[in-house]
Formats: sequence, structure tokens, C-alpha cells
Amino acid sequence: MERVLGIGGYFLRAADPAALGAWYREFLGLDADENGLWRPEAGVTVFATFESGTEYFGSPSQQTMLNFRVRDLDAMLAQLREKGADVAKETQDIEGVGRFGWVTDPEGNRVELWQPS
Repeated sequence: MERVLGIGGYFLRAADPAALGAWYREFLGLDADENGLWRPEAGVTVFATFESGTEYFGSPSQQTMLNFRVRDLDAMLAQLREKGADVAKETQDIEGVGRFGWVTDPEGNRVELWQPS
């Protein structure tokens, strides 16, 4: 049986695609080229489904949530706050999995940041 090899892309609708792309580069350091090609560091990727009524993604209209692995969650959250990003006050620790924090991009998409254990 053929299998998928990994995430090939993640696509977002945006009122201002150029500005939203710039936000991800400036605030999260996502260094994608002009075609959106990004070469992330090797690591695990989680694929999980949630109940349709979950509040975990923030707004009920948000159907998916992007999760980025980070090396140091506290440093990333502090950096985002210094830049004026909308960072959630709470974080979550799950033993054996890691630490989680959240930021909302300028178009209202909640993004999860994960420091694996």
C-alpha cells in the first residue's frame, strides 16, 4: 500500500496573503521562499482529530489548527509578546509529550507552539 510521506503543505485563506505571510516570517521565523517552500528541521509530526465542538482551536469557525515545534517555548512566547503578538496567557504541560502555548495570527487563526519532551 502506498503511504503519505509527510506534510506537503498547509494553506490558509487570507484577506491580505502577503501581510499574513510576512507576519509568519517576522513573528515565528518561518523562512519560506517566494513560492512558500520551507525546509523545516527534522522531527515528529502529530496528526490528530478532535470532536467537532472542541474549543481547543479557539474560534468555532476555525476548522484546523497549525502546530509548530519550537526549541524553547518560554523564549518564543516572550519574543512574540515583545513584538506585540496576541499570545495566550496560559500554557499546557503534558508529561511525556511536552509543553504547549498559543498565539493568534493577525487574521484570527489560533496557532499552537509545541516544545516536545
